[in-house]
Amino acid sequence: MKLIYHSLDILFKAFVFVASISLFSQSETPVSVLFENVRVFDGKSKKLSATSNVLIEGNIIKVISTSSIEIGSNVQIINGGGRTLMPGLIDVHVHLVFGALTMREMMNPDLDEKVIFAKAAINAEETLMRGFTSVRDVGGPIFPLHRSIQEGSIIGPRVWPSGATISQTAGHGDFRTPDEKSRRFFGPISRAEMYGATFIADGRDEVLTAVRENLREGASQIKLMAGGGTSSAYDPVDVTQYTFDELRAAVEAAEDWGTYVTVHAYTPRAIRRAVKAGVKCVEHGQLLDRKTLRLLKRKKVWLSMQTLRASTPNMDPLRKEKRKPVIEGQDYVWKMAKKNKLKLAWGTDFLFEPELNEEQNSFITMLTKWFTPAEALSMITYNNAQVLKLSGLRSPYQGDLGVVEKGALADLLLVDGNPLDDIQLIANPSKNFLVIMKDGKIYKNTIED
Repeated sequence: MKLIYHSLDILFKAFVFVASISLFSQSETPVSVLFENVRVFDGKSKKLSATSNVLIEGNIIKVISTSSIEIGSNVQIINGGGRTLMPGLIDVHVHLVFGALTMREMMNPDLDEKVIFAKAAINAEETLMRGFTSVRDVGGPIFPLHRSIQEGSIIGPRVWPSGATISQTAGHGDFRTPDEKSRRFFGPISRAEMYGATFIADGRDEVLTAVRENLREGASQIKLMAGGGTSSAYDPVDVTQYTFDELRAAVEAAEDWGTYVTVHAYTPRAIRRAVKAGVKCVEHGQLLDRKTLRLLKRKKVWLSMQTLRASTPNMDPLRKEKRKPVIEGQDYVWKMAKKNKLKLAWGTDFLFEPELNEEQNSFITMLTKWFTPAEALSMITYNNAQVLKLSGLRSPYQGDLGVVEKGALADLLLVDGNPLDDIQLIANPSKNFLVIMKDGKIYKNTIED
């Protein structure tokens, strides 16, 4: 596996070398930036601040003041004109690689690794340019892309990588083709495992090894498949996956590295077992009942949900059919989770439908069925940032995100209007996000000098 990732790193760096020359010039900014005449959504409040000035030094928010701020000579001044300055958006359930490819492309035996990462690199840059300055990638061959973003050879959001999903045989991460047999009995590992997309791990020992392999590559958290899924061929949605001992092994291995396990699961039975094993976060959960929701509340476990449509134009018919109970359950779970004041997070989970990526921001606005605009925006900034903090020292980025506060990291958006009054502004980032800043660097600025 290490040799595979090494070769992918080389391919990726070869692909981005020429493009990186122009990309570096886009992100170069002075050491300091002053946003003048802005109203601040701090990530937590129900209303905007009074007209303020915000000074960025390096990658840190240094001063927020309603009075004028003394500055030196090497400062870029951006006059906000009374517009809204807010934290960068955060999506805690993405698949930057899988989301850039169709299932047909993934299953093509002639698929070239250079094509995979060329498309993933484009997806990463476009994600940032939609205003998502941070994402948690919860499954896939993400490490080469993540490293290239950190090194600055390509543009993209901050990434919290999980690495290969960990699945039991016949689980949600078992993406073997019909002709691929179990490596335990027949030898060779599957193509999906070879690409670093998934680990098929059965029993405590194999789960421990899979978790530790991901940690060795730099995983900030671990993703296990604890129940059936809609995009996998072998497992009905209702099934429970992994025994308690297997789940507990993963949790112990992650905790030894100061991080945590999140699980894919929909049903009460699967989620109760995972919570008992010590997981800190549940992805999905649209089939939960009241009793299990209260368990999540009592155990302070995060519920990371999505705003789902019944179908999308290019969705596989089998997947569409398997999704029906999930779609039917989401309204109840969102309402009950809010009523019971659960720790709630949000993500998109686009998978094998690249055309959906352009609608990433629009899926945020669907939250207003259950939440006020202020509550929805807090979820995708402050709340989601708290999920990222669960990684502790394994987080690739230390510092406060999801807020506009003194001392926080400077991941910021300047929005043309007030999204607390009109959340639809968020749905059109190319028009309404006038400035996009990540880590104190400006990646987009359409404010006239």
